[in-house]
Amino acid sequence: MKKVRWGVLSTAGIAQAQLIPAFQRANNAEVTAISSGSGIEKAATVAKKLSIEKSYGSYEQLLDDSDIDAVYIPLPNHLHKEWVMKAAEKGKHILCEKPAALNMEELLEMEQACAKHQVIFMEAFMYFFHAQHERVREIINSGEIGDVKLIRAGFSFPLHEEGNIRYQFKEGGGSMYDIGCYTIHTLRNILEAEPLTVQAHAVIHQKFAVDTDVVAYLQFPNGIRAMFDISFGLTNRSEYEVIGTKGKITVPRAYRPDNQGGDGIIIVDVENVCRTETVNSDQYRNQVEHLSNVILEDHHPIDHDWNNTINNMRTIDACFESIQSGKQVNVN
Repeated sequence: MKKVRWGVLSTAGIAQAQLIPAFQRANNAEVTAISSGSGIEKAATVAKKLSIEKSYGSYEQLLDDSDIDAVYIPLPNHLHKEWVMKAAEKGKHILCEKPAALNMEELLEMEQACAKHQVIFMEAFMYFFHAQHERVREIINSGEIGDVKLIRAGFSFPLHEEGNIRYQFKEGGGSMYDIGCYTIHTLRNILEAEPLTVQAHAVIHQKFAVDTDVVAYLQFPNGIRAMFDISFGLTNRSEYEVIGTKGKITVPRAYRPDNQGGDGIIIVDVENVCRTETVNSDQYRNQVEHLSNVILEDHHPIDHDWNNTINNMRTIDACFESIQSGKQVNVN
């Protein structure tokens, strides 16, 4: 089978721990090069450890490698726009960590660059590629829990402040960018709809000026209500719940079921009769194989397209506007 030849811009922890192993598990992809902004020594060390053929001491050198078809970008949030646009100019297809950009203005510039240079772009929402969420939509569409009236998502973990980039305002830190993007994405994609309004409240760190906790209320079409809460100070939670007129669905391993061997859990409770379904999936590998298929096959549809990324960013922007104004904000 033909494989997409990938390069990795950065030796970031997520690349080493999650994505590069996923590329190595994939049937249609391989990582052939890695680069570091800190010089060749660091890139060479990681390349040797992970059995990657080539290493480069700068991102530009990797982008100049004509043997590379696509790049994975796990750089800090504030660098996404710059390197997505540079990768597009070099004709490289792109998998970029979430959030793809810091605001809609950045994102639209990135979209235009990718269109101009005819490269495929996908935001790396790996959780989206776990089969448990498709199963949740199947249960909803079957009518088993009745009409959906409320959905809520929660994502939190205790985060130590010192030296963590998530507390750096200029680098795109804060809980909204880091984990709020997941909860917003979940609400939108499980409901298969876009929010009409949002009202969000945040705790802002006095020293670092980033949001550490956010609670938000969203209104969706057909009277569906939604909520999410995120935090850098609460216990580990990664969950969502869909509540209907007859029952509810709880997903307690929404974002990182890979920490439990890929086992997602779906708990369905209808009229006090409860059952649990286990759905196993390799979400990181699925993500890599899907985008690689899109790159290899000209007419293969992309499951997570620009519209999804743009609509998620629009809601993130609206949350920030609401936090700043203290008022409810129209999303569209």
